[in-house]
Amino acid sequence: MEIKYIQIREEDNVLIALYPLSKGELISFGDVNFTLLEDIPLGHKIALKDINEGENIIKYGYPIGSAKAFIKQASHVHIHNVKTNLSEQFEYSYDSEKANQIKKQWEDDNKVTDDIFINAYVRENNDIAIRNDIWIVPTVGCVNKIATSLEIWGEDKIKGTNIDKVLALTHPYGCSQMGDDHENTKKILANLVKHPHAGGVLVLGLGCENNTIDKFKEELGQYNSDRVKFLIAQESEDEVGDAKKLLLELIDYASKSKREKVSISRLKIGMKCGGSDGLSGISANPLVGLVCDKLSAYKSSVILTEVPEMFGAEQILMDRCVNKDVFNDCVDLINNFKQYYIDNNQVVYENPSPGNKAGGITTLEDKSLGCVQKGGKAPVEGVLNYGQLIDKSGLLLLNGPGNDIVSTTNMSASGVHLILFTTGRGTPLGSVVPTVKIATNHTLATTKKNWIDFDASTILNEDKEKVRDQLISYIVSLANGEIQTKNEINNYNEIAIFKNGVTL
Repeated sequence: MEIKYIQIREEDNVLIALYPLSKGELISFGDVNFTLLEDIPLGHKIALKDINEGENIIKYGYPIGSAKAFIKQASHVHIHNVKTNLSEQFEYSYDSEKANQIKKQWEDDNKVTDDIFINAYVRENNDIAIRNDIWIVPTVGCVNKIATSLEIWGEDKIKGTNIDKVLALTHPYGCSQMGDDHENTKKILANLVKHPHAGGVLVLGLGCENNTIDKFKEELGQYNSDRVKFLIAQESEDEVGDAKKLLLELIDYASKSKREKVSISRLKIGMKCGGSDGLSGISANPLVGLVCDKLSAYKSSVILTEVPEMFGAEQILMDRCVNKDVFNDCVDLINNFKQYYIDNNQVVYENPSPGNKAGGITTLEDKSLGCVQKGGKAPVEGVLNYGQLIDKSGLLLLNGPGNDIVSTTNMSASGVHLILFTTGRGTPLGSVVPTVKIATNHTLATTKKNWIDFDASTILNEDKEKVRDQLISYIVSLANGEIQTKNEINNYNEIAIFKNGVTL
């Protein structure tokens, strides 16, 4: 018999509908029996008991807001009768003894036995790649159309080779920017040039932009001239013809790469949720959290970002910081992003989106407590700034917004090999690295098969570790190059760079 509703934690005062429920339907939960007073959509909350005005709504074992008015048992609990408890400022504390206990318990629960291996490309700097692509990186948006025409031409030239794709990483920036915006553009593009998935890179400039090739080379640092080629369009009589010659050289160089057996500890994974619904924190995100725990135990690097979607759940992450320095970095991560909102005269907790609300997410606390489930229970080993490359193993927090394209680009630029992207509403979006779409509910998984790679709803009715291992097996096959994600098959690959300041 399929479960139609669930209580996530025994202290919760709401149930979550796993299917659409109708007014008048009988709900039996333990010793509690009642008849629904309203229709309850999929993923939405039901009052398990009477909830007084001002009383906290408890979900995941934590408050997700408080009642605006009296909520009668068997009623729909959502934005019409719940308000956030969040404010702009909050004091955080660190208990090293508690953090050590959490870490010890996590280590006891995540013992590593036999290693897991993948077949990957080992680059000359010892980074690994699970794809062997040719990337065309414009230094400025003015040459985007040249880049896309070269991508189309190059796709035909890689047939019969071991090169997976030719990708043009188009974007609108590289000129008319100042300060942090200009630096972020250079940093993100330079990191993408360094990404191991790119067996060869053509950096395509215009010639008069702020982000000139010479300045960009300073940001890039040392590079292999066989792997990275440069072309300034204004200095070439036939920029397309000259670019094609360089691409053929890059294809010849990259096609010599071979896969070899390496430990999964060298894999770097990003975690993302977008188009979330009320089941995100119950099925897909906890499943990704189980994967995070297991792969962190194997010393893989796992990235959690979307800082605004930590608001209201940040203390949970702070309690897991491995030392006081990491805790302080985590506090700065949260407070600095709140200050970014304040400096721009925006409400800190102006979230979730209309689609999130339609899917059953009521407040930012509700969204955040579901979002951080992707980090499992793993210790937080470090905090990375926007545009910073991954520098250690285990669970890391990455500074950046929740916007889907900006955050997937942010993680790709940090060096992740693939992204586990959970969704309840559905999205076709894909980054320049394989982007695994994980559906929170079976309806989405079956109706949008052209977008969805994995159905996480099975975790509600099957053994959780079994489903976790199925997803890890999928990741291994993906890393081996045996399968592709739907975004790869559909050629949905895009980037977006974080922008905050003036455009000239």
